[in-house]
Amino acid sequence: MKKLLMSLFATLTTVSLLLAQQVKDDVQSIADKYKAVGVAYVVVKNNKIIEKNAIGYSSLETQEKLDVDKHIFRIASISKSFTATALMQLVEKKIISLEDDCSDLVGFPIRNPKFPDKKITLKMLLSHTSSINDVNGYFELDVINPSKNPNWQKSYNDYEPGTKYQYCNLNFNMAGAILERLTNVRFDQYIRQQILDPLGLYGGYCIDSLDNTRFASLYSYNQKNDQFVLEPAAYNPRSEDIKNHKLGETTPIFSPTGGMKISAVDLAKYMIMHMNYGKSGKVKILNKKTSKLMQTKISDDEGYGLALQETDKLIPGQHLVGHTGSAYGLYSAMFFNPKTKYGIVVITNGCVLKYKDGFVAMNAEIINLLYNKLIK
Repeated sequence: MKKLLMSLFATLTTVSLLLAQQVKDDVQSIADKYKAVGVAYVVVKNNKIIEKNAIGYSSLETQEKLDVDKHIFRIASISKSFTATALMQLVEKKIISLEDDCSDLVGFPIRNPKFPDKKITLKMLLSHTSSINDVNGYFELDVINPSKNPNWQKSYNDYEPGTKYQYCNLNFNMAGAILERLTNVRFDQYIRQQILDPLGLYGGYCIDSLDNTRFASLYSYNQKNDQFVLEPAAYNPRSEDIKNHKLGETTPIFSPTGGMKISAVDLAKYMIMHMNYGKSGKVKILNKKTSKLMQTKISDDEGYGLALQETDKLIPGQHLVGHTGSAYGLYSAMFFNPKTKYGIVVITNGCVLKYKDGFVAMNAEIINLLYNKLIK
C-alpha cells in the first residue's frame, strides 16, 4: 500500500511538472508575439498559490533571468488599492468618513470652480468621480492649491463632482497626503506597518528602504526602431526630497498613485487578502463590509469602486475584481473572483503595447490562458 501511494504521488508530481512546463511554454509563445522582455505570473486557486513562474529577463543589459520570487516591480496603478485600503482602515476606526470634505482633509480648498457649493468627498477621490483631472500634472499638490497655482482651475472638469468618472492620478496623490495628515506617519511607513508587515510581504514605496538588486528593470518599447529603452527613472530614489519631506504636503514623492514596489508572488498574497474580503488566514486587514464596499462599482460604465474595478470583459463569462497598472513600459494586472476564490497576477517589464477590450492585449491573453489551463 505504501509503495502504491508513493507511486501515485510520483505520478501526480510528474503530471503537475509537465503541466507547469506546458503552461510556461504557452506563456512564452504569447510573450514572444509581443516581444516581451519578461513576464512574471502567479495563479491562485482555492486561496492557495498553485502556480508561479517567470519567463524572459529582469535585465536586458546583464541578461539576468526574471525570477518570480526574487524580482520586484514598480507595479504602477495597482498601488492605488494599497492607498485606499489604508484609508478604509481609518474609515472603519471612524477617524474619517467617506463623505468628509476633501478641503478639510487636505488642508486647502478643493472645489470645482464651476460648482463651488458642491462638496468633493473622500469617496469621490477614491472612485475617480471627483471631477478632478491631471491637466496640471499630479507630481505636486500645489497644482490644485488656489494659493500656489494661478491656473488651479484647470485641474477640474466641467461636470459636477460625483456625477461622472475620469481616471485621475492626482486623486490618489491627494489621498496619500490625507493619510499622512490623519496619522502623522510618513506614507510609505504607514503602508508597511499596517498592510505589508501584517501580511508578511516584502515591498514598499521608498526605494532606499528596499534591496535594489531585486528591482526588475523596466523598458519602454520604441516602435520606430523596434527597440526597448531602459527606464531608470522608474526607480529614482528621490533621497534628498525624502530627507526634506513635509507630512501631508510633499507626499507625491512616494507616489501613492503608482509607486508600490513588490514581487508578483507577494502581490498575489495581497490579492488573496482582498479575495477573502479583508482577511488572509488569521490576519485581518479590513472588515468584510468595508472590503466589499471597495469592490462594488460606483461608476456603472467603468465598473470602478474604491481603487478596485469590477469587470466582465477580461475572461469571457467571468466576473472579476482587480486593477491594472502601466508606467515606464511596465504593464501589470491583478484580478480575482471573490466568490470562487481564484485570482491571477501577470506583470511584464516591457512589451509591444496593444489593447483588447480596454486591457493590455498580452496580459489579457496570458490571463485567459492561465484560467483555461489551471482554473477552469
